[in-house]
Amino acid sequence: MSQHFFADTSVLLGRSMRHIFRSVDTIITTAITPIALMLLFVYVFGGAIKTGTENYVNYLLPGIMLIAIASGIAYTAVRLFTDMKSGIFERFQSMPIARSSVLWAHVLTSLVANGISVLIIVLVALLMGFRTSASVLDWLAVAGILALFTLALTWLAIIAGLTAKSVDGASGFSYPLIFLPFISSAFVPTETMPTPVRVFAENQPVTSIVNTIQDLFAGRPIGGSIWIALAWCLGILVLAYIFAMISYRRKIS
Repeated sequence: MSQHFFADTSVLLGRSMRHIFRSVDTIITTAITPIALMLLFVYVFGGAIKTGTENYVNYLLPGIMLIAIASGIAYTAVRLFTDMKSGIFERFQSMPIARSSVLWAHVLTSLVANGISVLIIVLVALLMGFRTSASVLDWLAVAGILALFTLALTWLAIIAGLTAKSVDGASGFSYPLIFLPFISSAFVPTETMPTPVRVFAENQPVTSIVNTIQDLFAGRPIGGSIWIALAWCLGILVLAYIFAMISYRRKIS
Protein backbone atom coordinates (compact mmCIF):
# COMPACT_ATOMS: atom_id res chain seq x y z
CA MET A 1 0.00 0.00 0.00
CA SER A 2 1.32 3.40 -0.95
CA GLN A 3 2.59 5.59 1.87
CA HIS A 4 0.33 8.28 0.42
CA PHE A 5 -2.80 6.12 0.70
CA PHE A 6 -4.50 8.21 3.40
CA ALA A 7 -3.71 11.53 1.72
CA ASP A 8 -4.85 10.23 -1.67
CA THR A 9 -8.06 8.81 -0.20
CA SER A 10 -8.76 12.09 1.59
CA VAL A 11 -8.43 14.09 -1.64
CA LEU A 12 -10.66 11.69 -3.58
CA LEU A 13 -13.17 11.61 -0.72
CA GLY A 14 -13.36 15.41 -0.87
CA ARG A 15 -14.06 15.15 -4.60
CA SER A 16 -16.90 12.67 -4.07
CA MET A 17 -18.41 14.65 -1.20
CA ARG A 18 -18.42 17.82 -3.33
CA HIS A 19 -20.47 15.90 -5.89
CA ILE A 20 -22.85 14.83 -3.11
CA PHE A 21 -23.34 18.33 -1.72
CA ARG A 22 -23.83 19.78 -5.19
CA SER A 23 -26.63 17.26 -5.66
CA VAL A 24 -28.23 17.11 -2.22
CA ASP A 25 -31.30 15.47 -3.79
CA THR A 26 -29.33 12.20 -3.66
CA ILE A 27 -29.40 12.16 0.13
CA ILE A 28 -32.93 13.56 0.28
CA THR A 29 -34.22 10.95 -2.18
CA THR A 30 -32.54 8.18 -0.20
CA ALA A 31 -34.25 9.37 2.98
CA ILE A 32 -37.68 10.24 1.55
CA THR A 33 -38.83 6.72 0.64
CA PRO A 34 -37.96 5.20 4.05
CA ILE A 35 -39.60 8.19 5.79
CA ALA A 36 -42.73 7.71 3.63
CA LEU A 37 -42.78 4.02 4.61
CA MET A 38 -42.40 4.97 8.27
CA LEU A 39 -45.30 7.41 8.05
CA LEU A 40 -47.43 4.84 6.21
CA PHE A 41 -46.82 2.00 8.63
CA VAL A 42 -47.10 4.10 11.79
CA TYR A 43 -50.20 6.15 10.92
CA VAL A 44 -52.06 3.73 8.60
CA PHE A 45 -51.12 0.17 9.58
CA GLY A 46 -49.65 0.75 13.02
CA GLY A 47 -52.93 0.46 14.90
CA ALA A 48 -53.57 -2.99 13.45
CA ILE A 49 -50.09 -4.39 14.04
CA LYS A 50 -49.43 -5.96 17.44
CA THR A 51 -45.76 -5.86 18.41
CA GLY A 52 -45.94 -5.70 22.19
CA THR A 53 -44.68 -2.11 22.23
CA GLU A 54 -46.64 0.99 23.21
CA ASN A 55 -45.29 3.04 20.32
CA TYR A 56 -45.00 1.29 16.96
CA VAL A 57 -42.39 3.76 15.68
CA ASN A 58 -40.03 2.49 18.40
CA TYR A 59 -40.37 -1.01 16.96
CA LEU A 60 -40.22 0.11 13.33
CA LEU A 61 -37.27 2.52 13.29
CA PRO A 62 -34.38 -0.03 13.09
CA GLY A 63 -35.85 -1.65 9.98
CA ILE A 64 -36.46 1.72 8.33
CA MET A 65 -32.82 2.69 8.90
CA LEU A 66 -31.66 -0.53 7.23
CA ILE A 67 -33.95 0.11 4.25
CA ALA A 68 -32.44 3.61 3.91
CA ILE A 69 -28.92 2.17 3.87
CA ALA A 70 -29.86 -0.52 1.34
CA SER A 71 -31.33 2.23 -0.88
CA GLY A 72 -28.34 4.52 -0.44
CA ILE A 73 -25.68 2.06 -1.50
CA ALA A 74 -27.25 1.88 -4.96
CA TYR A 75 -25.93 5.41 -5.54
CA THR A 76 -22.43 4.21 -4.69
CA ALA A 77 -22.61 1.63 -7.47
CA VAL A 78 -23.93 4.24 -9.90
CA ARG A 79 -21.22 6.80 -8.99
CA LEU A 80 -18.50 4.19 -9.45
CA PHE A 81 -19.98 2.98 -12.75
CA THR A 82 -20.21 6.59 -13.99
CA ASP A 83 -16.58 7.25 -13.07
CA MET A 84 -15.51 4.18 -15.02
CA LYS A 85 -17.51 5.06 -18.11
CA SER A 86 -16.39 8.71 -18.09
CA GLY A 87 -12.73 7.71 -18.30
CA ILE A 88 -11.78 9.30 -14.99
CA PHE A 89 -10.56 5.92 -13.75
CA GLU A 90 -7.95 5.77 -16.48
CA ARG A 91 -6.81 9.28 -15.59
CA PHE A 92 -6.46 8.30 -11.93
CA GLN A 93 -4.43 5.24 -12.89
CA SER A 94 -1.99 7.43 -14.80
CA MET A 95 -1.33 9.47 -11.66
CA PRO A 96 1.09 8.54 -8.84
CA ILE A 97 -1.68 7.69 -6.36
CA ALA A 98 -2.52 4.59 -4.35
CA ARG A 99 -4.75 2.50 -6.58
CA SER A 100 -7.04 1.25 -3.81
CA SER A 101 -7.69 4.83 -2.66
CA VAL A 102 -10.06 5.26 -5.63
CA LEU A 103 -12.36 2.56 -4.24
CA TRP A 104 -11.98 3.58 -0.60
CA ALA A 105 -13.05 7.14 -1.46
CA HIS A 106 -16.33 5.76 -2.79
CA VAL A 107 -16.72 3.54 0.28
CA LEU A 108 -16.18 6.41 2.73
CA THR A 109 -18.52 8.63 0.72
CA SER A 110 -21.18 5.95 1.12
CA LEU A 111 -20.60 5.88 4.89
CA VAL A 112 -20.98 9.65 5.20
CA ALA A 113 -23.98 9.97 2.86
CA ASN A 114 -25.85 7.08 4.44
CA GLY A 115 -25.02 8.40 7.90
CA ILE A 116 -26.65 11.72 7.00
CA SER A 117 -29.74 9.92 5.65
CA VAL A 118 -30.07 7.84 8.82
CA LEU A 119 -29.72 10.97 10.96
CA ILE A 120 -32.54 12.65 9.04
CA ILE A 121 -34.74 9.58 9.56
CA VAL A 122 -34.02 9.51 13.31
CA LEU A 123 -34.96 13.20 13.59
CA VAL A 124 -38.25 12.56 11.80
CA ALA A 125 -38.90 9.55 14.05
CA LEU A 126 -38.40 11.78 17.10
CA LEU A 127 -41.05 14.14 15.74
CA MET A 128 -43.33 11.12 15.32
CA GLY A 129 -42.93 10.14 18.95
CA PHE A 130 -39.89 7.88 18.97
CA ARG A 131 -38.46 7.64 22.47
CA THR A 132 -35.60 5.58 23.79
CA SER A 133 -33.94 4.75 27.08
CA ALA A 134 -30.66 3.95 25.33
CA SER A 135 -27.47 5.21 26.95
CA VAL A 136 -24.62 6.91 25.11
CA LEU A 137 -22.86 3.55 24.87
CA ASP A 138 -26.02 1.98 23.43
CA TRP A 139 -26.21 4.72 20.78
CA LEU A 140 -22.54 4.18 19.95
CA ALA A 141 -23.23 0.45 19.58
CA VAL A 142 -26.15 1.20 17.23
CA ALA A 143 -23.93 3.54 15.19
CA GLY A 144 -21.21 0.87 15.02
CA ILE A 145 -23.61 -1.83 13.82
CA LEU A 146 -25.12 0.48 11.20
CA ALA A 147 -21.64 1.51 10.01
CA LEU A 148 -20.59 -2.15 9.72
CA PHE A 149 -23.80 -2.97 7.84
CA THR A 150 -23.18 -0.01 5.51
CA LEU A 151 -19.60 -1.10 4.86
CA ALA A 152 -20.69 -4.65 4.04
CA LEU A 153 -23.36 -3.53 1.58
CA THR A 154 -21.11 -0.82 0.10
CA TRP A 155 -18.49 -3.36 -0.91
CA LEU A 156 -21.27 -5.33 -2.59
CA ALA A 157 -22.13 -2.10 -4.40
CA ILE A 158 -18.49 -1.75 -5.45
CA ILE A 159 -18.69 -5.16 -7.12
CA ALA A 160 -21.86 -4.12 -8.94
CA GLY A 161 -20.35 -0.81 -10.03
CA LEU A 162 -17.25 -2.53 -11.40
CA THR A 163 -19.03 -5.34 -13.25
CA ALA A 164 -22.29 -3.76 -14.46
CA LYS A 165 -22.92 -3.15 -18.15
CA SER A 166 -25.38 -0.29 -17.63
CA VAL A 167 -26.50 2.23 -15.02
CA ASP A 168 -29.65 0.19 -14.38
CA GLY A 169 -27.52 -2.88 -13.82
CA ALA A 170 -25.31 -1.00 -11.38
CA SER A 171 -28.25 0.04 -9.20
CA GLY A 172 -30.55 -2.94 -9.76
CA PHE A 173 -28.67 -5.27 -7.42
CA SER A 174 -29.93 -3.26 -4.43
CA TYR A 175 -33.61 -4.13 -4.94
CA PRO A 176 -33.45 -7.53 -3.20
CA LEU A 177 -31.52 -5.90 -0.34
CA ILE A 178 -34.22 -3.23 0.04
CA PHE A 179 -36.90 -5.94 0.06
CA LEU A 180 -35.12 -8.15 2.63
CA PRO A 181 -36.26 -6.15 5.72
CA PHE A 182 -39.89 -6.81 4.76
CA ILE A 183 -39.30 -10.53 5.37
CA SER A 184 -37.76 -10.08 8.79
CA SER A 185 -38.69 -8.87 12.26
CA ALA A 186 -38.46 -5.24 11.07
CA PHE A 187 -42.22 -4.69 10.69
CA VAL A 188 -43.87 -7.51 12.62
CA PRO A 189 -42.65 -10.20 15.04
CA THR A 190 -41.58 -13.33 13.17
CA GLU A 191 -43.86 -15.46 15.39
CA THR A 192 -46.86 -14.20 13.40
CA MET A 193 -45.52 -15.53 10.08
CA PRO A 194 -46.29 -18.88 8.41
CA THR A 195 -43.66 -21.51 9.22
CA PRO A 196 -41.67 -21.44 5.92
CA VAL A 197 -41.56 -17.63 5.94
CA ARG A 198 -40.70 -17.54 9.67
CA VAL A 199 -37.79 -19.96 9.18
CA PHE A 200 -36.35 -17.76 6.43
CA ALA A 201 -36.98 -14.54 8.37
CA GLU A 202 -35.31 -15.82 11.53
CA ASN A 203 -32.22 -17.02 9.67
CA GLN A 204 -31.40 -14.05 7.47
CA PRO A 205 -29.08 -11.19 8.50
CA VAL A 206 -31.60 -8.36 8.79
CA THR A 207 -33.57 -9.98 11.62
CA SER A 208 -30.57 -10.34 13.93
CA ILE A 209 -29.49 -6.74 13.21
CA VAL A 210 -33.00 -5.38 13.78
CA ASN A 211 -33.42 -7.37 17.01
CA THR A 212 -30.08 -6.10 18.32
CA ILE A 213 -30.88 -2.45 17.59
CA GLN A 214 -34.38 -2.80 19.06
CA ASP A 215 -32.87 -4.20 22.28
CA LEU A 216 -30.32 -1.38 22.43
CA PHE A 217 -32.99 1.28 21.94
CA ALA A 218 -35.19 -0.32 24.60
CA GLY A 219 -32.33 -0.69 27.07
CA ARG A 220 -32.86 -4.48 27.21
CA PRO A 221 -30.09 -7.10 27.55
CA ILE A 222 -28.80 -7.74 24.05
CA GLY A 223 -28.45 -11.52 24.20
CA GLY A 224 -26.93 -13.58 21.40
CA SER A 225 -28.47 -11.64 18.52
CA ILE A 226 -25.59 -9.16 18.46
CA TRP A 227 -23.04 -11.91 17.78
CA ILE A 228 -25.17 -13.28 14.95
CA ALA A 229 -25.54 -9.75 13.54
CA LEU A 230 -21.79 -9.11 13.74
CA ALA A 231 -21.01 -12.49 12.16
CA TRP A 232 -23.33 -11.74 9.22
CA CYS A 233 -21.95 -8.24 8.69
CA LEU A 234 -18.30 -9.26 8.99
CA GLY A 235 -18.79 -12.32 6.80
CA ILE A 236 -20.46 -10.32 4.03
CA LEU A 237 -17.88 -7.54 4.39
CA VAL A 238 -14.87 -9.85 4.07
CA LEU A 239 -16.25 -11.80 1.09
CA ALA A 240 -17.48 -8.66 -0.69
CA TYR A 241 -14.13 -6.92 -0.16
CA ILE A 242 -12.19 -9.88 -1.58
CA PHE A 243 -14.37 -10.17 -4.70
CA ALA A 244 -14.40 -6.38 -5.15
CA MET A 245 -10.61 -6.21 -5.13
CA ILE A 246 -10.40 -9.14 -7.57
CA SER A 247 -12.83 -7.36 -9.91
CA TYR A 248 -10.90 -4.10 -9.52
CA ARG A 249 -7.55 -5.69 -10.38
CA ARG A 250 -9.07 -7.23 -13.49
CA LYS A 251 -10.41 -3.85 -14.54
CA ILE A 252 -7.12 -2.01 -14.19
CA SER A 253 -4.81 -4.79 -15.41
